[in-house]
Amino acid sequence: MAPTRQQIIDVAAAILESEGVQAVSTRTVATAAGIRAASLYQLFGDKDGLLEALALHAFDLYLAEKSALTMTGDPIDDVRRGWDMHVDFGLRHPALYVLMFGTDRPGRRPPAVAEAESLLLRFLERIAAAGRLRVPVTLAAQLAMAAITGATLTLIGTPEADRDPQLAARMRDTLVDSLITDPPAAPDTGLAARALALDAALAAGDPALRPAELALLRDWLDRLAR
Repeated sequence: MAPTRQQIIDVAAAILESEGVQAVSTRTVATAAGIRAASLYQLFGDKDGLLEALALHAFDLYLAEKSALTMTGDPIDDVRRGWDMHVDFGLRHPALYVLMFGTDRPGRRPPAVAEAESLLLRFLERIAAAGRLRVPVTLAAQLAMAAITGATLTLIGTPEADRDPQLAARMRDTLVDSLITDPPAAPDTGLAARALALDAALAAGDPALRPAELALLRDWLDRLAR
């Protein structure tokens, strides 16, 4: 029986993780999967198509682990746990991580970055709703993704014996401290805090506004929050 598309992706992923991206070719994957190269071309087109399928497979693995993180009553601790899970995934699957979050040419944003940001937004919106975020949610997500992918790729590129075991945690705490305020003694009634809280509420709910109206209102709130 011919292997399924997923079985072929699993074979390619095993080659990627054991031998690196240079070892992943249509010929080597076809041979390892026990199929003709022509059959692989029919499924994936070419090597770029195969690598794209591998990146999607990697993100499915990442998403499964991320989804297992249950939200608690402390959204800031949830962000910290999400950071630790992200770094741990990268160090356990370095070749897959580079395929997901690296880029092969300037100006090309890896698709996994946008997907991971959308997951992060859910956690940050809860912090904003509590009035404890210093900057707009979208900016906070971009800063967090730049920090976490940079830290993880740095660790991946460092020989294991030379890695600072505290680097990721220090980067995490520095980022959190820069984005999140201390709990206020009384509710923050400042305009920026109110704007951030309302923006988070709009993102979480289903306001009775047309899309254009909602986009305009959120743009105004973003300006007020800066």
